Amino acid sequence: MNSILQKPDCAWSLKDLTSVPQNGLTVMSTFACGGGSSMGYKRAGCTIVAANDIDPEMAWHYKHNLKPPSYYLCPIGDLLKKDLPDELFNLDILDGSPPCSTFSMAGSREKAWGKNKKFREGQATQVLSDLFFDYLNLVEKLRPRVAIAENVKGMILGNAKGYTKLIMARFKEIGYRVQLFLLNAADCGVPQRRERVFFCAVRDDIKAKPLVLKPQHRWISAGEACDDLQELTVAEKKDTKAPPCYVKWYASTSEGESFACAKERAGEKGSGFTSVKMSRTKPSPSLTSQHQHTLHWQSPRLFTYREWKRLGSFPDDYHAKTDKIGKYMIGMSVPPKMTEAVARAVINQWLLPART
Repeated sequence: MNSILQKPDCAWSLKDLTSVPQNGLTVMSTFACGGGSSMGYKRAGCTIVAANDIDPEMAWHYKHNLKPPSYYLCPIGDLLKKDLPDELFNLDILDGSPPCSTFSMAGSREKAWGKNKKFREGQATQVLSDLFFDYLNLVEKLRPRVAIAENVKGMILGNAKGYTKLIMARFKEIGYRVQLFLLNAADCGVPQRRERVFFCAVRDDIKAKPLVLKPQHRWISAGEACDDLQELTVAEKKDTKAPPCYVKWYASTSEGESFACAKERAGEKGSGFTSVKMSRTKPSPSLTSQHQHTLHWQSPRLFTYREWKRLGSFPDDYHAKTDKIGKYMIGMSVPPKMTEAVARAVINQWLLPART
């Protein structure tokens, strides 16, 4: 078989999880989305005992692919009022990725802080900048041994630093020693340069040294991750047609460059700096829910759902109702292999030593 048709080392499937050695540690995932972080914990040998999200669409995909024993489709604040089962009061890890758009470097940032926002059809209106504290209130209620929360890099920049200090203080107030890490998904074996902040907190009664979290996986290029997926189906050829405004500038845009650069060279207004022609020799830029702004390096087309899964370190056999929903979900999710790197450090340095 030609080597280009062989699956790369970074490819994996949900079926692979059945052969992962189990460590007996339990996890509940909040703001679970499509299960990106949950799959990372599973890859690290943990058992997901429950999950929570407010979005019915995400809930369908999570339950369809991960089949959790318990799922709570509700705002996280509602969990504070519910009578929850005893096993949730004996968790090893409570995971959470509170919606972070108000702290993203893209968008309005400070203008959106403290304001109600209904960010997907069918969801309740929420103050997104308050949801992190709802998560912390659940930490206080359930008292897991470890709490891990993920968010955007924007939380440690500019005025958002004050908000982050409040989060750190709240962790301390409820009895946790917390550390803050800025990680790049590419260092975790994800073919994507996605920088994210992780709050890792251990309960005060657990003796543990400060966590060392410095993943150093070799960087995997987008080309290496996707080279065996370049033969498109008829449906994929139809679904990956690029917007004409990008096709016009495709030939004059270098790999890894935004289309705005080509416009400026031609003397036109350089709008569209977030729209790029991906480089095959580097990890992908951070995937977003707006997948239509990223074009392939080989021809003027969008990426397929199969390629998007690889770039997001999602399993090849992860099923979505439609390719569009699947790509949106991956853009919103924590890459599984990124969470796996965090989970393995926490497990090996904090949780397993505490058992002995």
